[in-house]
Amino acid sequence: MNLEAKALDIRKDIIKLIYSAGCGHIGGDLSVTDILVDLYYKQMNVDPNKMDDPNRDRFVLSKGHSVEALYCVLADRGFFDKKELFDTYSKYLSKYIGHPNNKINGVEMNTGSLGHGLSVAGGMAMAGKMDKRDYRVYAVMGDGEMAEGSNWEAITAGAHYGLDNLTAFVDRNRLQISGTTEEVMTADEQEERWAAFGWNVISIPGNNMEAIDNAVELAKHTKGKPTVIIANTTKGCGVSFIENKAAWHHKVPTEAEYQQALKELDERRAQL
Repeated sequence: MNLEAKALDIRKDIIKLIYSAGCGHIGGDLSVTDILVDLYYKQMNVDPNKMDDPNRDRFVLSKGHSVEALYCVLADRGFFDKKELFDTYSKYLSKYIGHPNNKINGVEMNTGSLGHGLSVAGGMAMAGKMDKRDYRVYAVMGDGEMAEGSNWEAITAGAHYGLDNLTAFVDRNRLQISGTTEEVMTADEQEERWAAFGWNVISIPGNNMEAIDNAVELAKHTKGKPTVIIANTTKGCGVSFIENKAAWHHKVPTEAEYQQALKELDERRAQL
């Protein structure tokens, strides 16, 4: 499978979903898409036909406001009906709400209250060790989320218990709802901070599929400590007028912007 092409297809689905629903966190969705595509289409042991498999890999989207990206990937992988998602997302009484909902196939836990996902992912990883299972656990956090103190408790525990079956991503797009991460609460020197807490640290260009894939492979072969992948991404990646704009953290495109976004993504795909 051409993962770069798949990521562009997922980006189109994200744009369509947010436009049709009239809501969504489009900037962070587009920055994290490549990570989700690599995990769900290549790296993770997950199967929509074996959702209760005790040996399945676990995924936690701690930055739960980027749920549209996760829903689009899960629907495309066959965990639930894509038409149902597009017809009902964010509608009254829909189970497809604006943050991950574990009533939905493929969603391991509800998230959205920032700073909790890594703690739960660490618990899943510890359970795997205790049960002598070989599954891996992945968690994706936003860089703005790193201001939450609970994350640093989870980071301490992950290293203390040697959870080498745990891989965390920081979606380092440097923007959050109210401005840059450095203006709101400095998140600089992420690599040094995690290393000081005893984690294996890998820093990559986070919208480069090969770099993501290589980093996940390195994490799998790291023993005795958990791994964090600092993914230096572009908020709104793939659509020129959305990229690196804090205003697009939560915004719906106009009809003209919607058509322009799809056109740009089609042009990028044609160049692959």
